[in-house]
Amino acid sequence: MEVKDLAPVLEQHAFLAGLPKQHVDLLVGCASNRKFDKGEYLCRQGESAEVFYLLRDGIVAVELYLPQKGGVRLETLREGDVLGWSWLVAPYTWHFDARAVTPVRAIVLDGKCLRGKCQTDYELGYHLFARFATIMEQRLESARLQLLDLYGGAKEVRSRDAR
Repeated sequence: MEVKDLAPVLEQHAFLAGLPKQHVDLLVGCASNRKFDKGEYLCRQGESAEVFYLLRDGIVAVELYLPQKGGVRLETLREGDVLGWSWLVAPYTWHFDARAVTPVRAIVLDGKCLRGKCQTDYELGYHLFARFATIMEQRLESARLQLLDLYGGAKEVRSRDAR
C-alpha cells in the first residue's frame, strides 16, 4: 500500500474522527502500515519511544514487567484503540511493554515526524494533544480503579465519588 492510500484509513480510525482533512493529509506523511505476529512486541519498556500505533485489527496486551512476577497485564487494547503517548514527552521512552496477543495490524505514526509537523502547525498539535489527553485521563482512571480493586477500599471510594 502506498503512503497516499493511508488517508482514508486514518480518517476512519476512531482516534482521528473529525480531524480536519488538512491535518489528516499531514499525518499521512508520517504514517505506515505494520503487521505484528502473535507474541511479537510492539514496544518494550525502557526502549526509545518514537512512534505510536492506531490499532486496526487484533489484540494487544499492555504489560508491566515485575521482577518477582514477570509481565503483568495492565490493559488490553483492540481495534480502534491507540497505543503510545511516550513519543510526546521527552525523554521519549516506553514505560510499558506491549505484546500482540493475536496477529495485529496497525498504522504506525512516526513521533519525530509528528513533533516537527506540530511545531509548524500549532492547530494540528492542539488536536493531537487534546485527543491524547483524553486517552491519558481514561487510562489513568482505569489504573486507579484497578489499584482500588487490588488493594481494597474500592467500594468506599466509589460510593464517596457518587455523592
